[in-house]
Amino acid sequence: MEFIQNEIKEIKELLLALNIQQKEFLTVEDATVYLQLSKSCLFKMTSKREVPFYKPGGKKIYFKKSEIDEWITNSKIESIIDIETEVESYLSRNKKLQL
Repeated sequence: MEFIQNEIKEIKELLLALNIQQKEFLTVEDATVYLQLSKSCLFKMTSKREVPFYKPGGKKIYFKKSEIDEWITNSKIESIIDIETEVESYLSRNKKLQL
């Protein structure tokens, strides 16, 4: 019986995730699932204006899924290899300019 309940719970979670994937605008609840963050964390991020959001009529908060995706993509932390490559490229360009 417990196995069946766990399976049903998993199916519900998958359906919720699929539903969120198809939406253009997300509610706070949808965004917490999509970003795997708590509500309080998401509210803190909106109050600090760290994440793009909409507040029509000054009440309920919405997030445009494409903007959330872009925000995530633009938040990339460079790896050490990326930084080293950039430094080597910069130094080689400057060496050519000095000659």
